[in-house]
Amino acid sequence: MRLVAVADTHLFHEDLHLPPGDVFVHAGDMCRRGDLEELERAVAWIRGLPYRHKVIVAGNHDWAFARMPGRARAMLEDVLYLEDSEVTLDGVRFWGSPWQPAFGGWAFNLPRGGPLADRWALIPEGIDVLITHGPPAGMGDRASMPGRLGCEDLRNRVRAARPRMHLFGHIHEDGGAWREDGTCFANVTTWECERAATVIDIDEHGITEVHIPPAR
Repeated sequence: MRLVAVADTHLFHEDLHLPPGDVFVHAGDMCRRGDLEELERAVAWIRGLPYRHKVIVAGNHDWAFARMPGRARAMLEDVLYLEDSEVTLDGVRFWGSPWQPAFGGWAFNLPRGGPLADRWALIPEGIDVLITHGPPAGMGDRASMPGRLGCEDLRNRVRAARPRMHLFGHIHEDGGAWREDGTCFANVTTWECERAATVIDIDEHGITEVHIPPAR
């Protein structure tokens, strides 16, 4: 199964060239303001892509999923939206979650500590592909400000649940891929489509990084 993964397109999707693959993954921030009109534009683009499956999570800019979830989800039709939920595609288990540490008062923000840890505790063991909007601590989480912005509680849950792959975005400056304890981590941000899509193969033998574009 070939995954073509992006995040943080922010409605610049017309500038993005996407290679062939089996599953398109969007790890959140399809929109800017995040209203229904913006979401409709983003979803029309995603629905028109020539992939067998399309899997998305919301990001902190995708307010429609938080404020008007029924109307937002009604737009999706053949697009699979994951919010603390999972789907199995061709034998591969995907789990998706939109939450991230409080970051400028945007959508799907929760305080660090208990509230976020409770969400991450929902991630089951045996998942092949975990998709979150924000990064775990220490992986693809360096920004222009000092320090690291990833979530320590998410990192701890990944260590315990041991998904084969963890895809995320949110931090535009630190795209790339890393491996630790049997998990392949990838920050698949496109930085408003200045960075290309990430392409990764997953099968019963393992995970192959086909194309990991430069950080920017």
